[in-house]
Amino acid sequence: MRGTLVFSGSSCPALTGKICENLGMVAAEADLSQFSNGETSVRILTSVRDKDVFIVQSGSPTINDTIMELLIMISACKGGSANKVTAVLPYFPYSRQSKKKSHRGAITARMLANLLDIAGVKHVVTVDLHASQMQGFFKCPVDNLHAEPLIARWVRLNIPNWKEAVVVSKNAGGTKRVTSLADALKLNFGLVTTDRKRATNMTASMIMRQLDGWDHGATYLSGVRRTPTANSEDRSSDIHVNGLTYPPRSVAGSSDSSRRGAAPPLRAITTPRTPLARALHTPSQASPIEELRDEEEEAQEYNDERAQEVTQGRLVQGHVVPDDFISPAQSEGDGTQSYQGADEDPMAMSRESSFFAAEPHALGGSGEGGDSSDEEEEKLQDPKVEHMITLVGNVKDCPVLIVDDMIDKAGSWIAAAETVVKRGNAKKVYCMATHGVFGADCLEQLQACDCIDQIIVTNSFPIPDQRAKNASKLVILDLSYLLSEAIRRNHYGESISPLFQHMLD
Repeated sequence: MRGTLVFSGSSCPALTGKICENLGMVAAEADLSQFSNGETSVRILTSVRDKDVFIVQSGSPTINDTIMELLIMISACKGGSANKVTAVLPYFPYSRQSKKKSHRGAITARMLANLLDIAGVKHVVTVDLHASQMQGFFKCPVDNLHAEPLIARWVRLNIPNWKEAVVVSKNAGGTKRVTSLADALKLNFGLVTTDRKRATNMTASMIMRQLDGWDHGATYLSGVRRTPTANSEDRSSDIHVNGLTYPPRSVAGSSDSSRRGAAPPLRAITTPRTPLARALHTPSQASPIEELRDEEEEAQEYNDERAQEVTQGRLVQGHVVPDDFISPAQSEGDGTQSYQGADEDPMAMSRESSFFAAEPHALGGSGEGGDSSDEEEEKLQDPKVEHMITLVGNVKDCPVLIVDDMIDKAGSWIAAAETVVKRGNAKKVYCMATHGVFGADCLEQLQACDCIDQIIVTNSFPIPDQRAKNASKLVILDLSYLLSEAIRRNHYGESISPLFQHMLD
């Protein structure tokens, strides 16, 4: 392409070479080095005056060095009178830090977006951001491409009975991504959730006992519980509020205030159920009983019935165990409390119950800071904490596609795979993600897991050749065609909407 230069960062020279090969050009020359004290040095060896410059840089084990190298390359091209500088980031660094996870935390992804803007970038091309709302951090246009069409095509071509497969999310935060792939392939989907096991029923505790029977309208009405008196001849009832008992209201006009009279029966006004009649029915005409009746009828129309296919299992140190398995926490104590010591404060236990837990936010957050992936993995590996893992959906005798945006730690992937195989009786398990980060020995652990058949990732994050050869289950999909077409369309001012459509076989 005339008037275009593509530079490669030190993180992904192989991917940049494939992109340039698809575009019919050669990567521009640049000298990237470091001084003895670790400082990054960049020298652009090609004229960039009035050129459309694209710099390809992804993540790497030395992520901070690659970020600094990218910023210096952008600044150098901008100082060399480049017409436009576009940063091509197949994997956007610090994408998991897109929100505050503590009250004194930092939104690092936004800070990196500000650094790119200050360096002089005018456009950003990336693939599968961890949170799509991160595009609002940038002051320049962002093309957030998706690897879903590429993964869906691989599924159709390489899984024999893919029409019987079930797409499963390994946590609640990835349901949107899973349902998108399931809709594209017209498949069923499921969900795996992990929660800390509770040893006591908090509904029966002293704090929660006052709310027993709240779901029975006859005995619990508008926060006031009515119970019949001991005297069978007396038809009136005492009123209990917050543990205190009050006598019913005396009959109006009675000379003896101590005498209790039976209250007249409550008359229910039937409200027309048509939309026009509801609109004409003014709020002043509605009574509390009528409003309660309306709520009960709406609850019957829209109820939260428990899913029919729900499978639960025990999770100890990141692995699914039989129901009769004695966990280390049980063997140390008397076996009655599997997740905490017997000397814990009951008030602390009640506060940890789901009744007092913060409601999760629609975008995956909550009122309090959430745990990072590393913290979640540490909790799964803690021998003193037993977890309960739940599978929602029917995966019996079906191939299962466990999907997420990246694979960094192996714990949650292995737990989800063991759950669908040992509890759900799944036939095969395919772990699919866009970014294969594979921190520490993650790839080796996934390779050693008997419940995982194949691991499918893209080449957005560089994987050493020797490490990839040792993992026979690993399949790497090529993103170079997607990125090269995005670069071509960006240079010529064409629409990139076709890149989001699924490819035909």
